Amino acid sequence: MGKNKLKKFADMKHFACALEYPREELLKMGFPNKGKWNEELYKESHPIVVELGCGKGEYTVGLAKSDPAHNFVGIDIKGARMWSGAKEVEETGITNAKFLRAEIENICSFFGPGEVEEIWITFPDPQMQKVRKRLTSTRFLNLYREILKDNGIVNLKTDSPFLYEYTRRLVDLNGFEVLMNTDDLYGKGLADPVTSIKTYYEQQWLSRGKKIKLLSFRLPAGVELKEPEADDIPKDDYRSTKGRPESGGGMK
Repeated sequence: MGKNKLKKFADMKHFACALEYPREELLKMGFPNKGKWNEELYKESHPIVVELGCGKGEYTVGLAKSDPAHNFVGIDIKGARMWSGAKEVEETGITNAKFLRAEIENICSFFGPGEVEEIWITFPDPQMQKVRKRLTSTRFLNLYREILKDNGIVNLKTDSPFLYEYTRRLVDLNGFEVLMNTDDLYGKGLADPVTSIKTYYEQQWLSRGKKIKLLSFRLPAGVELKEPEADDIPKDDYRSTKGRPESGGGMK
């Protein structure tokens, strides 16, 4: 492991905005602030918005800057990657943004029922071969429902035609209320100050001429979710998973 990465890990342990909870620690002690994020971790109590697979943290930081009436949590397994966003929060004194280094599969260990108002999923690995690892699959939506308020909002921002079409079919099949649905956010002039925040990965795909898709919907509680048929959806032909945000995996 390089010295630069080791320094970033050391910094993350001392950043007030950064929390780190590996699976082993969760099993032994649990997360002490579950259900108490506003009371214990933020200076002011506001509705909580979570970004999953936050990468370098640009979206979490951008959201926090643009919306002081909400508190934000960026979650990723890659601590050295999150360092960029956490460092900006520390240096600029942003008070409504936190970063959590943890596995997304364990998200229900960190938030109480109804504690989260909204979820952003930004440029995840589309997991074209593994439905259970897709962050918009029914498996993950059922996890989100445990922490979201009823009819909380889920936003998917992606460059992947496959993941966009899969999620669009899932939303349609389950009759979710759609708030935004576009296969070309910028080309159709639909971006606003929030949706135009660009992550490191988004800038990469835009530079390659890829269209950005956005699908936002409400996730109701108490109904059995159905998986859509996806075998006929064309696979993305330009992507490697190398260097992409990960939905799971162990601490590294």
